[in-house]
Amino acid sequence: MYSASTLAISCPEHARLESEFIEARDRMRGLVRLRKLEAAEERQLAVRVAMAIARLKEHVAEHGCERRG
Repeated sequence: MYSASTLAISCPEHARLESEFIEARDRMRGLVRLRKLEAAEERQLAVRVAMAIARLKEHVAEHGCERRG
């Protein structure tokens, strides 16, 4: 499911990668708010967010697609 922020993106892969990033970011934020995370768990979530950002940046660099609007 894509968020409203992905509606202005013409490339389906870009939209999917952005949605993946948003899901990872929101999961980390939600868990941090709910409880104290163990260092390894927090690190794992941070890596997931960082990897999602890296995949999105790599896609933009390769394909030149960006959010429109």
